[in-house]
Amino acid sequence: MLDLDFSHQAKAIREQVEVMVAGRKWAVCLTDNSTSPCSLDVPDPPGFSRASSEQDDSTLSRQKKEAESTWKAQKAWEVAQAPFKNLLMMGFMMWMAGSTVHLFSIGITFSALWQPISALQGVGKVFEPYKDRKVDLLAPKLLFIALNLGGLALGVWKLNTLGLLPTHASDWVSSLPPSQEVEYSGGGIPLY
Repeated sequence: MLDLDFSHQAKAIREQVEVMVAGRKWAVCLTDNSTSPCSLDVPDPPGFSRASSEQDDSTLSRQKKEAESTWKAQKAWEVAQAPFKNLLMMGFMMWMAGSTVHLFSIGITFSALWQPISALQGVGKVFEPYKDRKVDLLAPKLLFIALNLGGLALGVWKLNTLGLLPTHASDWVSSLPPSQEVEYSGGGIPLY
């Protein structure tokens, strides 16, 4: 009798739930059958279309590859523009170092020369992760090279302001041959 009572109660509860679900608009059947009456009542959320879920794998893989190419192109441009931030920072540090020759200003100046030289030596390695047949890396590489050459020019300019570049004639006096004597004068008795 106990078994019959539980099955009768379970059947009654199921009937009550079905009546409650059928009477409420917010109830959703969680079945895959898209033609069931309760799933037709609920509109698709914004931005969702049933056609997108039915696309074949080739379209999805093509879109994924295009998105990856776009991402690689954006990252390549970000890497190409990175030396500009370094250029501004190095210019500020050189300005703070002053125009007198001392250890700090020489260290900053040689750092400003070394960083662009090492970056120019590794251009291929920097852009290696972004190689793709759909991504044109020529323009980002040229920008990267131009900004590093600007940093190198800034370092050379600082060397010149410190007076460490041999740009005057007096810097080359030691390499000039001694001038020939035009006349000789002597007095007294020759000693030879």
